[in-house]
This record gives sequence, C-alpha cells and structure tokens, in this order.
Amino acid sequence: MDQTETLFNGRYLRIRRRRHWEYAERTNASAAVIIVAITPEDRLLLVEQFRIPVDARSIEMPAGLVGDLQDGESVETAALRELEEETGWRAGRIEYLMAGPSSSGMSNETVAFVRALDLVRVGPGGGDETEDIRVHEVPRSEAAAWLAARMREGYSIDPKLYAGLWFIDRNPDGTAATNAR
Repeated sequence: MDQTETLFNGRYLRIRRRRHWEYAERTNASAAVIIVAITPEDRLLLVEQFRIPVDARSIEMPAGLVGDLQDGESVETAALRELEEETGWRAGRIEYLMAGPSSSGMSNETVAFVRALDLVRVGPGGGDETEDIRVHEVPRSEAAAWLAARMREGYSIDPKLYAGLWFIDRNPDGTAATNAR
C-alpha cells in the first residue's frame, strides 16, 4: 500500500502527498452539494459572492458543504439547508442526481448535484452572518446569454454551473427529467 504523508494541517484543509502527488483534503465536511433550482416563474437561481482563492466575484449555483454543521448529514439535508440560507427559497423535495470529484487532480473532495423541486419563497436569502451572497433569479431561457455577459464583465463563472444547466431538464443518463419543477 502507498504511504501518504501529511504536509500541512489547517483548520479546514489538509495537504497530503502520496508518491509524487500533492493534494488537498477537507477536514470539516464529507462532501459538497450543488443545487439546481428553478422557481415556479421559470427562473434559474444563481448566487454571487466574492471568492478569496480566485480574488473575484463568482457566479455559481447555490451550494454548500455536507456535514460541516453535523456529522452524518445527508446530501439532501445539506441541500435543503443551503438553498434556503443562500437564496431564501425552500424546496418541497430534493432529487439526488449524481456525485463525483470536484477537481480530481487537486483534491479528494466529492461534489453532488441535486435538483430542488416544489420551490416556495420563504425569505430574502443572502447567506449567514459570515457570507455576503447576492441572489440572481435569471429567466431560464436567458441563462446562457446572462452568464456570457457576466464573463465579459470579469466575473468568475463556475464551470460546474454548465453541468447544472444540463440537469435542469435531463438526468445524468440523458433521459428527460420528469417533474423538473
């Protein structure tokens, strides 16, 4: 078996080396979840926040860590919590779609995609007291053009967002999503 060496232990990350490869591990969560959410008015929910690692405002789908508040938290429970906290929308149900590595060459982090269904507005969103999140409700038919305009303005656009756009109407196997809202 390969020996793994710890190079650095931080509050939220650990840097490891196995053979010649260095990579990061999360120490405060079991995974991350990205939430694909369309309002009853056919608007895509997106969030904007400043991201220190890229030194820019970033446009993303609502997302969050799984298990950062309680051990054993499910992807679905974390998705419900994060969607409401970040956007002010509550989902009547969550549909799990798939999970995989967020950046397989740099981290062991796994990210899951879920579809939020039966949305109801319950608050303003904006995140918790440590976050400064701006919520965007973009007409689904205008999402690609809206994102291209934000790129031209210098925003960082999370590429995983485009996988989320696929999941609005399709399942991971390409079949049509039923009850996608």
